Amino acid sequence: MNPFTYHHGELHAEDTPLAAIAQQVGTPFYCYAQEALEERYRRLAAACAESGTKIAYAVKANGNLAVIATFARLGAGADIVSGGELQRALAAGVPADRIVFSGVGKTTAEIDMALEHGVGQLNVESEDELADISRVAASRGTQAPIALRVNPDVAAGGHDKISTGRKTDKFGVAFDRAAELYARAAADTHLAPRGLAIHIGSQIHDISAFETAIDRLVVLRGHIRDAGHAVPHLDLGGGLGVAYDGGEDMPPAPYGGLLARVAAETGAELTIEPGRWLVAGAGLLVGQVLATKDAGDRRFVIVDAAMNDLIRPALYEASHPVWPVKKPPENAATDVITLAGPVCESTDVLARDVALSGVGTGDLVAIGMAGAYGAVLSSGYNGRRLVPEVMVRGRDFTVVRRRPTYEESMALDSLPEWMAGPDGAERGVA
Repeated sequence: MNPFTYHHGELHAEDTPLAAIAQQVGTPFYCYAQEALEERYRRLAAACAESGTKIAYAVKANGNLAVIATFARLGAGADIVSGGELQRALAAGVPADRIVFSGVGKTTAEIDMALEHGVGQLNVESEDELADISRVAASRGTQAPIALRVNPDVAAGGHDKISTGRKTDKFGVAFDRAAELYARAAADTHLAPRGLAIHIGSQIHDISAFETAIDRLVVLRGHIRDAGHAVPHLDLGGGLGVAYDGGEDMPPAPYGGLLARVAAETGAELTIEPGRWLVAGAGLLVGQVLATKDAGDRRFVIVDAAMNDLIRPALYEASHPVWPVKKPPENAATDVITLAGPVCESTDVLARDVALSGVGTGDLVAIGMAGAYGAVLSSGYNGRRLVPEVMVRGRDFTVVRRRPTYEESMALDSLPEWMAGPDGAERGVA
């Protein structure tokens, strides 16, 4: 479903006009359509039904509590990569035993927190981490449920910066050392190895990349089982691609067929960890035009949203669709523009060479496919405040993360005592 459509000349999120949200909340803001989130999850869950595959939502794609809770209420677990994401998943209602703790560099405190809460699985990414988890589990007098993340040396992903399964990437243990490390874990009384894990990248549209990596994992599983060790679980990661250009996302049915084949061949319990595929198309960023200007042969439209709000174009050269919130007349002239923000960086460009009609100062524009890696990657650069996030359901909307005040944005800062006297006045340093 497309949750963002024009009704009576105005772009709506489900049945709610975006202009009405802007009037109440101010711009810029993120908007998420809850029914679209639910529809995406149900489509993927239906594709996974034959194999019995469990879905753990990858919180890094969008960590808003309302988004996590939407999936948790449909039965999803959570894939997390930090102690902060663990706290978010728990606060959103994800049962601890449905949480997978991934991530290449877990601290001792994070491992301890995971064991304290009873997470279902910690994915081990190095020999050192295996020893760290064992040591923390021993201090607690418990066993840590682990899976060994393996690097299958498969190049995949829509950009070099989001490919994670090559042997030169920092993720996972080397394929040729995995059997040895698994045996070591099986002999450790403080570890409870429950399987193998992979994650080869993001924005994957070719199912053959998944097939290659998974088939390698299945062969490795066979070697480990032949050595006498149980491998009841396979964690197959995420990475399903979406189309930012208006094309087709990776369809879930063929992927579900692959999972069914793997489940039938191995008898293993399967888990996948989708993020972007579930949330990207269900969110957008709305901004207001501050100015238009020409620079040589390029026409700029300057909006109040910026790279600190949506960094993907600057970070990944990513493209997002852009729509005017007020539908232009059929005969309106079309300009090819560069959509830019007010941040003091030349890289503060949100979209290049976009064809827009009838957009001028004061108008609203919407940047689509922004539900994934948008707000969650935002910052306060240039002293800008984090933007609010709004969730829509039908005709109703609510702010699910408010815009902080300037005082709140500075609340964690403090002056050293030698810079202020008893009355708070600045003083010199001798």
